Order: sequence, then C-alpha cells, then structure tokens
Amino acid sequence: MAETDYTAEIKELRSTLSNIEQVSDMDKVRADIAELSEQAGAPDLWDDPVAAQKVTSKLSHRQTELERINRLEERIDDMEVMVQLAAEEDDDAAREDVAHELEALRKAMSELEVVTLLSGEYDERDAVITIRAGAGGVDAADFAEILMRMYLRWAEQRGWETKVMDTAYAEEAGLKSATFEVKAPYAFGTLSVEAGTHRLVRISPFDNQGRRQTSFAAVEVIPLIESDDSIEIPESELKVDVFRSSGPGGQSVNTTDSAVRMTHLPTGIVVSMQNEKSQIQNRAAALRVMQSRLLLVRKAEEDAKKKEMAGDVKASWGDQMRSYVLNPYQMVKDLRTNHEEGNPAAVFDGHIDGFIDAGIRWRAGARE
Repeated sequence: MAETDYTAEIKELRSTLSNIEQVSDMDKVRADIAELSEQAGAPDLWDDPVAAQKVTSKLSHRQTELERINRLEERIDDMEVMVQLAAEEDDDAAREDVAHELEALRKAMSELEVVTLLSGEYDERDAVITIRAGAGGVDAADFAEILMRMYLRWAEQRGWETKVMDTAYAEEAGLKSATFEVKAPYAFGTLSVEAGTHRLVRISPFDNQGRRQTSFAAVEVIPLIESDDSIEIPESELKVDVFRSSGPGGQSVNTTDSAVRMTHLPTGIVVSMQNEKSQIQNRAAALRVMQSRLLLVRKAEEDAKKKEMAGDVKASWGDQMRSYVLNPYQMVKDLRTNHEEGNPAAVFDGHIDGFIDAGIRWRAGARE
C-alpha cells in the first residue's frame, strides 16, 4: 500500500474514533471519573461495603472506557510515525509492520464501535445466563453442557469473571439446566444477543446405530439486579422448597439439604440455587436472580405497551436463532444476522465474537 493510501486510512481511523467519542460522551465519562474518584477517596467509604463496591466498580468501568479511547489515539499517532519512517527508509519489513498494525487497529475500532451500540437501560450490568436442555433427549442435555462450556471459555478468553450458581445434571450425560453469572462491564448488553433457542445437528454419540440427531437448548440472559432497583417481592408470592444438592458424583457432592428452589407464584418463574455452601446463601442468590428476572419481565411489559401505542411492531427475534451443524457438513449459522463460521470446533471453544458483534449490530438496526 502506498504512503498516500496509509494517510487516507489514518484519516478515516481518526474520523471514526472522533465519532465514537461523541457517541460515548467522553466529557461525561471524565466528569464521572472525577466525581467517583472523590467518592472513592472518602474516609468513610468502606463503612458500607456494598455501596463502596458499587462506587469502586463504576470508577473502574469509567476509567477503562477512557483508557481504551486514549490508547487508540496513541496507537494511531504511533502508526503515523511508523508510516513516515517506512517511507523515508524505504523498508519493506517496516511496511509489513504498518500493515499488521493497521489491521489490528481496524479490529480494535470495530470492537469499540460495537460497545457504543450497547445503550440499553441495563446493558452495563453483569449478566446471569441460564441454559436449559430442550427437545432431543440425552443429546440435548449434552448440547446444553457444550453451550455452557462455550460461554465460560469465551468469558475466560476475555478475562471476564464467571461464577456457576446452579447445575442440574441429566441422568445419562450433560445438563438439564445450568445458571452462571458473568461479571464484567456491559456483560448483559453483550451477551443478551445470545438469548434464544440453539439447534445442534450431528451424528449422535449416544446412538449405537450412528444416526443423525437434531437437538435443542434454550439460552436465557438477564441483567443482574442491583440494590437500588426497588424490586420488592412479597413473601406471599414466593414458594421456597429446600432439597439436597446434587452433582455428577464423588465425595465432593453436598450431602446437606442446602439447595433452594424458589417459585414466583403469580408468574410461575422458578429459580434453583445449590452451589453456595449454605441454605441461607443459596436462598439469597435465588432471590437476587428472581428479582433480576422479574425486572426483565417488567421492562418487557413496558416495551410491549410502548410498541402497542406506537402501532408499529418490528420483526421479533424468533425462537430458533442459531444452528450448529456438524453433519452432513460443518457450519454454524446465525439465522437472524446470517453470520456464519465454518469451524464449529473453534466456536464451541469460545470463539463467538463474530456472532456476538453481528447480533449487536443487527439488534441496533432493528431498533431504528
């Protein structure tokens, strides 16, 4: 690529970054950092550990936003210098370095653009994901476990903290259901596009005749409740059952009646928790997830009323949102965005950024 072409590329990168800064309202981000830094420096901050954690977490999130923008500005400046040096020295190796850095900058800018699309009311929150085996018997249970590993691997690759909150194992293999938390800025906004019905087509490893089997698993993504969300649930609306925690077997299985199943009677929503050490902890975790689900239900009802008043309902997501085909060919395809990958093994190993980015862009277009 000629030096003039690189100059045009750099100019385009600067323009894109400027647009991102405007959309992200970086002046407000800086003001938030100043205010939160003052709160974090208060001598009585940790008198209320919950409030202190909230302040320090928000401060960290805002600082990360600012650092990401500043780092990209620095990289663009550095690339401009690299282009000039490569031209002056007529160095092919230096030009190759410029080309690699240009590609890396394009990718980083694209990722940052996607983040600016996460503007929903709860998009900044941590996420709680529940995966349930659907039709397909033991293959569906195995598929549910494969999906859980896929999301945990994806979060691990990003350095995001996860915590398994509940697992219900199937009798032969896999999971009936599992619930886990993903703790990171914009975890809910990012992962919410994964909600829906996932379909797997493969030669069943559980069929001794080697027949092709289609199985399904449902993925639910909700934002984690915060202390100031004011979701009060009357005790009369809750039914709480206590049972013995279950596991895949072995000496580490919890043998006490510490697991909790909580049912919200008006809606029929059920939450189970068993991975905490005590019944009290499991009950608190179940209540928090229950509040999160009811918060999402309330928002969905409000959105439905708004759409009804507007008189124009956009196309819905639909139930089946992605197919993972391992036989007779290898392909993973999102049925909403048409994004596809030809390496299912890599996808199941957590390489799903392409699907998530395409989903976020698709959703943003559907909202317009």
